[in-house]
Amino acid sequence: MKKAQNKKPGLMDRRTFIRNAGIASSALMIVPRHVLGGPGFMAPSDKLNIAIVGAGGMGANNTRNCATDNIVALCDVDDEKAKEIYGEFPKAARYKDFRVMLEKQKDIEAVVVATPDHTHAVVALAAMQLGKHVYVQKPLTRTVHEARQLLEASRKYRVQTQMGNQHHSCEGIRLICEWIADGAIGEIREVHTWTDRPVWPQGMGRPAETPGVPAHFDWDLWLGPAPDRPYHPVYHPFKWRGWRDFGTGALGDMGCHVIDAAFWALNLRYPTSIEASRSYDVPDDWTRFENKETFPRASIVRYSFPEREGLPPVQLNWYDGGLLPQRPAELEPGRRMTDGGTIFVGSKGIILGTDTQDSPRIVPEAKMRAYQRPEKTIPRVKGDRAGHEQDWIRACKEGKPASSNFEYSALLSETVVLGNLALFFPGEKLEWDGENMRVTNNEEANSFVKQPARQGWSI
Repeated sequence: MKKAQNKKPGLMDRRTFIRNAGIASSALMIVPRHVLGGPGFMAPSDKLNIAIVGAGGMGANNTRNCATDNIVALCDVDDEKAKEIYGEFPKAARYKDFRVMLEKQKDIEAVVVATPDHTHAVVALAAMQLGKHVYVQKPLTRTVHEARQLLEASRKYRVQTQMGNQHHSCEGIRLICEWIADGAIGEIREVHTWTDRPVWPQGMGRPAETPGVPAHFDWDLWLGPAPDRPYHPVYHPFKWRGWRDFGTGALGDMGCHVIDAAFWALNLRYPTSIEASRSYDVPDDWTRFENKETFPRASIVRYSFPEREGLPPVQLNWYDGGLLPQRPAELEPGRRMTDGGTIFVGSKGIILGTDTQDSPRIVPEAKMRAYQRPEKTIPRVKGDRAGHEQDWIRACKEGKPASSNFEYSALLSETVVLGNLALFFPGEKLEWDGENMRVTNNEEANSFVKQPARQGWSI
């Protein structure tokens, strides 16, 4: 196999790269295979040519779930972390820089983005601008502005999209939506969601040490649009989730799973206000405490949503770091609340779901047994959560959107990261104008809606 070279584009920034790549691939852009039968069309018998960016982490699972089609390229900044998945797909070209991959390899039709949160937007936008379909891991982006940009790009470039909140393809979330639409628990004005995350360090400042960068790892490419800082293993791998420049904390990690059912079932869109409280109660040996560096050890976020299409206003509450909502009186003695979950509080009862929305139940169990379930009206995804990538591949081939396409998931992601914005202003109620993407009662807060990128990485 002839491997693609990993030569960097030098000083070429992202905008210059997009322009040059667009010119070089103009023939492909005029009549790509998937539009020969009309917009978004691909013969179902054809196999999609897929590239994976961030192949060594969650991208490895995405790669395996896409293996029914052609995995033509694998990209990761860490050769050691990607070693196993490289071995499983030896025919795929290998890259460290996604810009080089997109510029050189013209047969790519779709891109999976499974990098850390801070590089989701820059990779996905580059791919969409070249007419590639995109699957982007959750949360879609690190900031509200980035999520809005990806939504607008998906419309402009008419590509098929999917966010990697795989439980959106499962049976449980569809049952919740159908039961609520059926009036199973009456009018809902209150929802509680929670997780046991974080399971990584949070609440501390930057390390003082500056160890050398491992030879197998490209730290500069990993930083991407984030501000410069020295390499340290407290960031990569995995623990980047707790750092504000790179991740989105417990809320970002699990919110797109746990809040998903409420967002879908209650037809939520933009909250009108957000308020948060937080705890930075850290161990004594974490002496370099700076609350602008990492997310808190625990937090509570409250979102207020207005009336919408005949549904009443609703308050959505989020808890993490071991904090839990009040135990429902309807929950039988001895029945424990799970480490993560959702409680829908209705005028006629409650629905209890897990953090992945599996096996939802009306409580107490006697009400569940007595409930006559409605017909299943929401289309099912074959393969349940393992079929989430396949739902996107189907969308790329047929042109009918996937279940968690950006028209839905961008708004869900905006809501999630708005909670992180509120954590900068604990105890303050922030009024939110979703249409204009602005906090209306705190100008300082708007600096977190859109944040600057490192030179050469702006979008």
